[in-house]
Amino acid sequence: MAVSAQHLRELNRAGQHDAVIQLFESDRLAATEEVFGQYVKALAKTDKLNSTALMQTLYRGAQSYMGQQGAAAAAAPSFAARAAAAEGGGGGGFAASALRPQGFSLPGMGGALLEPAALGATAAAGTALGSAKNPIYMMQAEPTFWSQLWRSVRMLGLAFLLMAGLGAMVEERGLSSRSILNNPDLRPQSETTTKFADVKGVDEAKSELEEIVAYLKDPHKFTSLGGKLPKGVLLVGPPGTGKTMLARAIAGEAGVPFFYTSGSEFEEMFVGVGARRVRDLFAAAKKNAPCIVFIDEIDAIGGSRNPKDQQYMKMTLNQMLVELDGFKPSEGVIVIAATNFPESLDKALVRPGRFDRHVVVPNPDVEGRRQILEVHFEKIPRAADVDLKVIAKGTPGFSGADLANLVNVAALKAARDGHVSVGMGDLEYAKDRIIMGAERKSAVISEKNRKLTAYHEGGHALVALYTDGAHPVHKATVVPRGMALGMVTQLPETDDETSVSRRQLLAKLDVCMGGRVAEELIFGEKDVTTGASSDLEQATRLARAMVTRYGMSDRVGQISINYEDEGRSLSSETRALVEDEVKSLLSAAYARATAVLKQHEKELHALAQELVDKETLTGAQIRELLTRVNGKGGRAAPAS
Repeated sequence: MAVSAQHLRELNRAGQHDAVIQLFESDRLAATEEVFGQYVKALAKTDKLNSTALMQTLYRGAQSYMGQQGAAAAAAPSFAARAAAAEGGGGGGFAASALRPQGFSLPGMGGALLEPAALGATAAAGTALGSAKNPIYMMQAEPTFWSQLWRSVRMLGLAFLLMAGLGAMVEERGLSSRSILNNPDLRPQSETTTKFADVKGVDEAKSELEEIVAYLKDPHKFTSLGGKLPKGVLLVGPPGTGKTMLARAIAGEAGVPFFYTSGSEFEEMFVGVGARRVRDLFAAAKKNAPCIVFIDEIDAIGGSRNPKDQQYMKMTLNQMLVELDGFKPSEGVIVIAATNFPESLDKALVRPGRFDRHVVVPNPDVEGRRQILEVHFEKIPRAADVDLKVIAKGTPGFSGADLANLVNVAALKAARDGHVSVGMGDLEYAKDRIIMGAERKSAVISEKNRKLTAYHEGGHALVALYTDGAHPVHKATVVPRGMALGMVTQLPETDDETSVSRRQLLAKLDVCMGGRVAEELIFGEKDVTTGASSDLEQATRLARAMVTRYGMSDRVGQISINYEDEGRSLSSETRALVEDEVKSLLSAAYARATAVLKQHEKELHALAQELVDKETLTGAQIRELLTRVNGKGGRAAPAS
């Protein structure tokens, strides 16, 4: 045994460490403590002790040693201590750091400890170490708090550096710019089928824009004498009047690309992104010139600037101003913008040289509404009884979008009822639903209230029929709609009113009072209801306007008074005088309505009963009923 150990010691001293390892693992030497110590020393010298793949060799060596020592190994005080004592600490590098008193730790195994008791038990059983019957037991050492904190800081730092580097690369190469240009909304529409003939009800606006079409077709014709056409055109008007359709019609007539975008698409919380989008849009427009750039709702980015605005909003508007100034007359790029609030735009945006041409696109007049209805009925079957002129008269203030909605609601109503075409009744239903709301079919109304509503609406209708200056009655109904229990509709005899005479205003006051007067005459003063609240409000507002705005009061005179100024510039005497005049006008209207209804009380009873029975009567049906009652249905002499 001693000779074997001495031989190994000499080999180690001679530097033949691989020979020592080979001799020990060939099982030709006795596995004494001294021999095993030389084996471990050879492993340490050859730097094989730290390799995980070669740790199994150490296990086999330990197993061979334990197999020969048997129970003596288990009774030994410490395997690591004996290994450290071999050769006077020759294997101390391993014993001091890897072999501990309670076991030994193998590098690369996370600080796991191999217990010598387990090795002893393996030797006693005579089975291989690491087998299913004799597994190797390891304990994982938990990392400390500081090591975990350091690992987290390193990971966060690495993630931050990666994100910063990626952002810098995107900014440097302009990847964000290309992604914006790939937006379908910013690509030009090379073809558009919309023409000026498709736009109805805005003839004046079309005539102003025809010059833009001629310029896009031949820019040099306009610039040959040094003149410059406007670079920007601002379309101003209420919602739904066809501003976008007008812009498309310009592009369609000129046959040029059409860029469409909205002011809100330039909004971005990051500083500089909105300005970049503006640059990208105008750069693409210049490449496709001649073309049209249409910016809808430009007030989203073009509002008046103030020092409290965010920086990104200022930069976007500033970039828009710069791009508008950067155009040359020969570029052939026309910028068209639309807004509903021109007063909110920044002064620098609407100055000459930018959006210096303003085209007003108002709601259509009665003839324009008729033309718009004709366009919408091109693809919808229309019944023979449909009179679009009547519908146009009954829809004052309707925009093109409102009329499209009216035709659509009528078509849905006709289809739901099984009709093969849209009739006049369907259009009247659609108009009443849009103006007053849907029918309240589920409303539970007593017979007394229905009768009172019939007399109320009958009073309005009779006063309108027998008062000079009042519009003809178009329809009377007691069907509840919205907040109203009934309604009388009047239509002007001619087209839309541009100015109203004093006689017509007094007639409107009389008609407003007709409902309350009818209730008092039939049911008495104690049984009048709150149904006339809206009538009184409308009459009071009209009478006050006659006194303070229209100069139709002899006592107040020909003066315009800001009555809504809450007394800051209106004396108490003047306010009292206005109130007296308003009350005088309303009292006179009440007296005239009372005289008319007392004179035609017989017709009032007949009309109210007919409304109770049929719920809805047209103007022609009402006049026919009055003719049957007393042989006359015309108007009385003009009211004084």
